[in-house]
Amino acid sequence: MYDLHCHLLPGLDDGAQTAAEALCLLRLAQHNGISHMVMTPHINPGHFDNTKATIHQGLVELQQLARDHQLPMQLAAAAEVRLCTELPAWVEAEALPYLGEYQGYKVLLLEFPHSHIPTGTDRLVKWLVAKNVLPMIAHPERNREIQTDLNKLLPFRRLGCLLQLTASSVLGDMGERSQQTAFELLSQKAFHIVATDSHNQHRRPPKLAEARDLIASLFGDDYARQLVIENPKAISQIHFSEESYA
Repeated sequence: MYDLHCHLLPGLDDGAQTAAEALCLLRLAQHNGISHMVMTPHINPGHFDNTKATIHQGLVELQQLARDHQLPMQLAAAAEVRLCTELPAWVEAEALPYLGEYQGYKVLLLEFPHSHIPTGTDRLVKWLVAKNVLPMIAHPERNREIQTDLNKLLPFRRLGCLLQLTASSVLGDMGERSQQTAFELLSQKAFHIVATDSHNQHRRPPKLAEARDLIASLFGDDYARQLVIENPKAISQIHFSEESYA
């Protein structure tokens, strides 16, 4: 399976802080059936000021760690970018690492605030799409405004945005409202991928297989496979060579 949202690069954000933590998460992911992972450290001005360079260096070190411990996993890196006023300048400067490609667009993993959708977000997303950058909205089922009114997602869905579901949400680990919103969106076949959003052993550990199995039982095997294999594989294929390990 493919995991396109996780925080395993040591010390870069609120995810894994040490190589030992990262190694533990890699092993848990492998045991969970995950073979390909795209690391997505936060880029959030004033909180996590990561850049292409810091993320690439973190990836190189994690890949070496995986090799040193004979973990045959394919690892790549992008970022989870917080919605912010700096976004247009970053896009113009080609300063952001992208999750992959989808129908000719560069895919950006975009995080909204958990509490609401800021006014003007639809205009910014429309601008991004015009610049050939397609947002994949991270875990919309956890946004309180969307939980209250699913129609708040419609402008973004109409613009073609992709939606990423957190595995722990569908399993109920993120609370009843997140799970119920996840189920409602799954019933509409609204999500494009499921990802772990793993941070450490205790905060959203890799549970992709469990989420896949539950989705398969409720919404069908075909859709579950699309969410954990087919869609994430297609989006992230620019990062991976079938002939190489990490």
